[in-house]
Amino acid sequence: MTSYIIRRLLLIIPTVFVALSFLFFVFFMLPGDPAQLIAGGADRAVDEGVQQRIEERYGLDDPVIEQFTNYWQRTLQWDLGESFLNRRSVNEILGERSVNSLRLGIWAVIIEIVVGISVGLFSAIRRYSWGDRITTIVTAGASAIPVFVLGFVLQYLFAVQPNKRDWPEWARLRTSGIGPDEWTFFFIPTGEQWRYLILPAIALASVSTALLTRMTRGSMLEVLRADYMRTAKAKGLNNRQVVVRHGLRNAMLPVVTLIGIDFGTVIGVAVLTETTFSWPGLGSQIFASVEDRDLPVLLGLTLAVVLAYALINLIVDVSYAWFDPRIRLGKGGSE
Repeated sequence: MTSYIIRRLLLIIPTVFVALSFLFFVFFMLPGDPAQLIAGGADRAVDEGVQQRIEERYGLDDPVIEQFTNYWQRTLQWDLGESFLNRRSVNEILGERSVNSLRLGIWAVIIEIVVGISVGLFSAIRRYSWGDRITTIVTAGASAIPVFVLGFVLQYLFAVQPNKRDWPEWARLRTSGIGPDEWTFFFIPTGEQWRYLILPAIALASVSTALLTRMTRGSMLEVLRADYMRTAKAKGLNNRQVVVRHGLRNAMLPVVTLIGIDFGTVIGVAVLTETTFSWPGLGSQIFASVEDRDLPVLLGLTLAVVLAYALINLIVDVSYAWFDPRIRLGKGGSE
């Protein structure tokens, strides 16, 4: 197990290097002069002296290979530079944005786990019932609806309409922003914060919840047909004990994989959801950085996303051994 974890950690190094190097060189292949954009944009003339000072400040007058080398020298010391636009430290921006994305991601995954597993389990146990058929239709529709479309629908139904129809104040959800920034134990919203959080969390969790429901149902149906399930029933265990103690745990392997991948995804790639709800997280900031050609912010935030995604995948792989003792990762535990 230990050797497997070490090998996976070492594989993160080339993954991060290739991903960030690709973005770095693509940046310089895009049309437009970065220094001119920083100085005032491509639409108007910029004083040559100002543009020259910007190039010198950020090293944009150096050859691309030299800039690439300097970038990695700073990055290895976790010096992610400063924003081209507002000269803020990228480390500071990363700290603010990652906290917001992590909170939103945690709640999206909580919704996904609670709704996806419970509904998928019910659908598998009640196979071919009306509940199962309704679940199949709803999950198929949820998987097909784009996140930004669902976001606008949720905003209209639960934020715009309640205000128009003078609903009680507690029922009026918010359409955008992060709210008063009040939290307990880091991720539990307090005060008015839940009104800002619930809609983007539901929108972000929608597709993943639908996929998790279908995967839980399929995995559980396969387990229910297994010989050891019939043996457990023959021993006199009731249906609840058979399903929970013997069935659910064995059905969790593919489900855990999807949950782990989704958690890494919702933290860093929730661009559409965060943009739709103006949620100040990593996804919306990465999108803005691409538009503004803000290379240090783009690379710094992408680095954090890639690292988080790789580490979460490693945790998921290691968790296999807990859910199924027959699995042994690495040479030390294999037979």
